[in-house]
Amino acid sequence: MALGTPRRTPQLRDRRVLILSGLAHLLVFAVDGGPWEGPASWRKPVTFGLSFGLTLIAVAWVTSYLRMGARTRAALLVPFAADCVLEVGGIALQAWRRVPSHLNMESGVDSAVSMSLAVGGGILVVLLSAFAVASFRHRPTGPTGMPLALRSGFAILLVALASGAAMIARGVFLPRSGHQESAYRSTAALKPPHGVSLHAVLVLPAPAWLLSRTSWGERTRQRVMTAAVGCYAVAVLGPGIWGVVTY
Repeated sequence: MALGTPRRTPQLRDRRVLILSGLAHLLVFAVDGGPWEGPASWRKPVTFGLSFGLTLIAVAWVTSYLRMGARTRAALLVPFAADCVLEVGGIALQAWRRVPSHLNMESGVDSAVSMSLAVGGGILVVLLSAFAVASFRHRPTGPTGMPLALRSGFAILLVALASGAAMIARGVFLPRSGHQESAYRSTAALKPPHGVSLHAVLVLPAPAWLLSRTSWGERTRQRVMTAAVGCYAVAVLGPGIWGVVTY
């Protein structure tokens, strides 16, 4: 098998389920005409389904460049895929119940789903952090620019994980202190930097792979990738500063 090609393990089929779930809910929104904005909307199962599906594809691909054993990689990918499915499933369930999915403590069922999503988010942090550590522990393989793309992508991803953890921590505390509506609004400031930084590991390796198909020299390709990483960092820094100031 060629280096950089993700192994076709059974759990990676989940990516299709996630993407199809997102597209299906987009069709439901078109037919139902329900709300697109707000904590209880069709937007959430659509965006989370597509986002988690693409993220699963990206993580399965880019981790094939990491210097780690096949069994270790699979041991991390299997629960990662399962957790992605559970996260999207919980969000879809609440969308059909017409109630908010995250930070919702208004009933026993809502609290159970909300806490499950929070725990699932914690598991994602642990698994993705393990991949990030592996990328820095040993230089990744791949064409010119790929090691920089992977390390930068995972480093920026850590920003997304940190902002996600901050949103969960504050959002879980506020309902328990009697501020349910404030909990829904509390995450607004960190959503932009969280969303942008979350997909760095998906976006940055793509140009490195495309550049390897050109006739450009290694120095030129490395410079282009350095510029791409710099642009992405600026794109994260802007909403990140705004989020910290207004959080």
